[in-house]
Formats: sequence, structure tokens, C-alpha cells
Amino acid sequence: MANKTNSMAHTKWMCKYHIVFTPKYRRKAIYNQYKESIRDIIKQLCVYKGVEIIEGHRMPDHIHILVSIPPKMSVSIFMWYLKGKRALMIFR
Repeated sequence: MANKTNSMAHTKWMCKYHIVFTPKYRRKAIYNQYKESIRDIIKQLCVYKGVEIIEGHRMPDHIHILVSIPPKMSVSIFMWYLKGKRALMIFR
């Protein structure tokens, strides 16, 4: 999996990004309630956008994920989408 390249019509690419999610002020009490649902929400949103989660770790007060984002989507747009939709889905 380390040397796996994806391809489009005229390009081959391997774009991997390390992302860390932390709640405001690293509130462990609030974060621990939603830990399982946050994992499922992030997986679901990545499937919607066609982003592959390569690796993920949940810590007591934050989440580390390694994702492979296609080059046609900017990292900032993906993060904007992920943070916004994740927050809306948690508080429903």
C-alpha cells in the first residue's frame, strides 16, 4: 500500500495528508461522548467525497487520520466540507 499510485486520464498520483482533529480547548469529557459517532461520521463523509482513509487513530482528546485525497479536490475544500458536515451531523 505504501507505493500504490492512483491514476486519472493523463496522470498518476499519490497524495497523502496527515490530519489532526482536536475539539476546542481539548475537552476530553465532551469528546469522549461522541468518539464512536465521530469515527463513523468521518468514514461516511470520506466515502461521499471519494477520499480513502489509509490510517486512523483515536486518542483521548484528538483524532489522527491519514487520507488520500484526489488532486482534483483541494485539501482546504475537503477540510471545510469535513469540518462543517461533521459538526452538523454530531449535533443532530
